[in-house]
Amino acid sequence: MKAGKIWGITEVIHANHVLEFHRINFRAGFKCSEHKHEYKWNGFFVESGKMLVRVWQEDQGLVDETVLEAGDFTQVKPGKVHQFEGLEDGVAFELYWAEFNHDDIVRRTVGTKV
Repeated sequence: MKAGKIWGITEVIHANHVLEFHRINFRAGFKCSEHKHEYKWNGFFVESGKMLVRVWQEDQGLVDETVLEAGDFTQVKPGKVHQFEGLEDGVAFELYWAEFNHDDIVRRTVGTKV
């Protein structure tokens, strides 16, 4: 499914209950909203063009800025306000995934000797 945005076009390539994979065409001089995801990581892999990714560090009063060019990747942790901006027209792949919780076991009993 494709969807037009003020900053370009997003297209869902694949989505299931553990990840989403999108292709985005972004336009120079446009940016997405400042937003966050409560539980999802957000990754950006730039195929062509140049993209700026901002991540607000509220606990430090800072905004981290990362410039991505073709072949570059960055990721944003859940709960972090972020935004991307097109510095040049380009294409990127955007990924969303939930972090695997290693402590997700709920025991009904405890192990014992037979």
